[in-house]
Amino acid sequence: MKKIKYIDEVDIKNKKILLRVDFNVSLNPDSTIADDARIRQSLPTIKYLLKNNNRLILVCHLDRPKCRDPRYSVKIVAKKLQEYLPEFKVKVIDDLLNDNDKKRINQQEENEILFLENIRFYRQEKDNNYQFAQTLASLADFYVNDAFGVSHRNDASVTGVPQFMPSYGGLLLKKEIGTILKIIKNPKKPVVVILGGAKVSTKTDLINRLMEMGDYLLVGGAMANTFLAAQGFNLGKSFYEKEALEEAKKILFKAAQKNTVIVLPSDAVIGNPQEEQNGNNIFKIDNLPPNANILDIGPETQAKFGAIIAKAKTIIWNGPVGYFENPLFRRGTDFIYYAITQNQQAISLVGGGDTLAAISKKEYLDKITHVSTGGGAMLEFIEKGTLPGIEALKQ
Repeated sequence: MKKIKYIDEVDIKNKKILLRVDFNVSLNPDSTIADDARIRQSLPTIKYLLKNNNRLILVCHLDRPKCRDPRYSVKIVAKKLQEYLPEFKVKVIDDLLNDNDKKRINQQEENEILFLENIRFYRQEKDNNYQFAQTLASLADFYVNDAFGVSHRNDASVTGVPQFMPSYGGLLLKKEIGTILKIIKNPKKPVVVILGGAKVSTKTDLINRLMEMGDYLLVGGAMANTFLAAQGFNLGKSFYEKEALEEAKKILFKAAQKNTVIVLPSDAVIGNPQEEQNGNNIFKIDNLPPNANILDIGPETQAKFGAIIAKAKTIIWNGPVGYFENPLFRRGTDFIYYAITQNQQAISLVGGGDTLAAISKKEYLDKITHVSTGGGAMLEFIEKGTLPGIEALKQ
């Protein structure tokens, strides 16, 4: 069986490296970085390659721009990286397809780290365009994937480039794969899975897999609304997926057959996402006012979730359970976090960009067994046991 080779298993020195990183950090409304955990977690790979006198060309994306949009320039990320590597000059290459910028890449100096502008400014990235991947590969001698968080994407910079050059896994990729496999192969029971976020429709297969693995599935966020609507509750003006109601009913039916307990909110905090003064309007789910907009789980639900988390031996958490960006509606997400950190008998796995942003400034982060840089990637890896970006690296 073909295996990935990692950079600490081969001798790479004095080379040009095209390094795919996942620096898709969460941004504050004023466009400052909300949490730089993803940058920090790739520093061991970057420093390891630099120590061996390699020149680095970094590739990453930021958000989901539809076109070349200065709001999503990687300059802010390059500036943050510069703070961690003061002895190097971190420079952004504006357009890798421009002849002058190509020349600039060819003339890279020894103490320079070059950062390609947001790779999603190019439509060819998401199309996994053959020529575009070839152009990227032509910039360096070796390719290293340290971006676990995007390894579930079939993008040019993830699965296209390895077709054209010797390719290896970075130290973060190695850590992510090893740790997650260890946690999910023989999980200690009871297994408690906490799912937040918005959509059921994109996570159906995953939920089915988690039902096989988990004893309890605690569901919050807008995802819970779809299940509640499927059970016939009137949710006022709260967001839910009308087109996923039948799927939600099937999942609830399957869970009952498999003896997996799906626990949904029994009360909620409702309000206006823009409101910053008054967020204590708590209602039972079966008694919501007609204009209700659910923005967090209520105290009764917190207590219910907390009691289940306290007896878990394995905990997997992805996705905030409320509109955490507004402090009025982040109590549920904070409660989940502290409940997990209080259970020191459990192995805990936490991941997802929004989840990372929600917990980034918290104390007790060291009480979590593994904080994954991936959200969708972590979940797909749990579901399938591999990812397109991992398969692309297998020699």
